[in-house]
Amino acid sequence: MTSTSATLTRTPRLDALTGLRWWAAFAVFLYHILIFAPLPSGVSAILGQGYMGVTFFFVLSGFVLTWSMSPSLPRSTFYWRRFARIYPSHLIALLLAIPVFYQVWPWVEPLWRKPFEPGVLSLSFPLLQGWSTDPHVLFSGNPAAWTLTCEFFFYALHPFIAMALTRFDARGAVLFGIAAIVIAFSYRLVALTHPDLWFSDLPPPIVRLPDFVAGMAVAWAFRQGWRPKVPVLAGMVSLGLVTGLIAVTSAMFPESGPVMFVVGFGNEFMTIACAVVIVAITRRALEGRRSIFASRAQIKLGEWSFAFYLVHATAIYLALTLFGLQEPSWRNLVWFAVLGVVALAAAAALHTWVERPVERRMRAWKDRRDAARPTGAGFPRTTQSPQSIQ
Repeated sequence: MTSTSATLTRTPRLDALTGLRWWAAFAVFLYHILIFAPLPSGVSAILGQGYMGVTFFFVLSGFVLTWSMSPSLPRSTFYWRRFARIYPSHLIALLLAIPVFYQVWPWVEPLWRKPFEPGVLSLSFPLLQGWSTDPHVLFSGNPAAWTLTCEFFFYALHPFIAMALTRFDARGAVLFGIAAIVIAFSYRLVALTHPDLWFSDLPPPIVRLPDFVAGMAVAWAFRQGWRPKVPVLAGMVSLGLVTGLIAVTSAMFPESGPVMFVVGFGNEFMTIACAVVIVAITRRALEGRRSIFASRAQIKLGEWSFAFYLVHATAIYLALTLFGLQEPSWRNLVWFAVLGVVALAAAAALHTWVERPVERRMRAWKDRRDAARPTGAGFPRTTQSPQSIQ
C-alpha cells in the first residue's frame, strides 16, 4: 500500500500514444472496408483482425484517464468533461449515419440496410444500444458507436476503481492489472465451455471492462515509478503475433481446439499485447527518447482518430450503396485510398468544427460554475483527462 498524495501530481503528455491511437482507428477502418472492397483471401484474413483496434482503444482509455487524473477535480466535472469529449461528435455522426444505414430512401433499398424502427434507433441517442447482445440493437444507429456505450460505463466506474487502485504501490498495481486479465480469461473460458449459462452472454460494457482496468493499472504503476525494460519492437511484435495467430489459426484449423484457444481468447491475448505496447512506448517517452509515433503528422491524425472512427463506417456503406459490392481484387486498394481520404476529410471537419470547439465551450461553462462555488466545498477525489482515446 502507498499514500497517493505524492503521486497524484501533474504528468507529462505522451504524444506517442496519441499518434498510436490513429493506427488503432485505421485498423478498424481496414476491417470494415473489406465488407465493400475485399482483397485476396490471405490479406483479407489479416486485415480482418482490425476490429481488435477497439481493444487498444479500451486499454488506452483506461491508461490515459489514470495517467492524467488529479484529486482536485470535482467528480461532477470529470463526468461533464467526458460527456463533452464524446457526445457532441457522436450526435452529429449518428445523424449522418441514419440515412446511410436505414431505409429512409424508398427508391434505394439494399439488402443490408436496416428497417427504420424508432424504438430501436432511439437507444442510440443516449448510447444505450451497447447494453444489448442482440446485433440488431447493438449495431443500431451508427454501428461503430456501441463502443461509446462501453466508454460511458467505464467513465462512470473510473473514479471508484481509482479509489481502490491508488492504494497500491507499483507492484500492487501490476498485480491489480493481472487480476483483471485473469478475470477476463476466466469469464471467456466459462462463456466458451458453458454457453447455456445465463452469465455466458453478458453485455459488452461488462465483458470489456477488464481491458479498461488493465490500462488503468499500467498507468498507476508508471505513476508509482514502474519502468520495465520492454523494447518498443517487442510490443509491436506482440501485436503482430496475436493478429497473425488468430488469422492463421482460423484459416488452417477451423472448428478445432486451437481455434477455441487462440480465437476464443483472442481479445484477452490482444489486451495483453496492447498493454505491452503501451508500456514500451510510455517508458521510451518518459526517458525522453524520440518515437516515430510522436511526429507532428501522427499526433494530428491521432487527434482526428475519434472523429475518423465515428464516420468511417458511414463512408464505407455509402460507397456500398452507390457502387455495390466489389469483387476481391488488388484493384480494390484504390477504394482503400479513396474512402480513407474521404473519411479522413470528414473526420477533420468533424474534429475542427464540432469536437474541439464544442468541447471547449462545454468545459469552460462547467469550469465557471466550479469557480463560483464556495472555497472548501468538499469536492470528492476523482480524475481528469485533458485528452482521451475516444
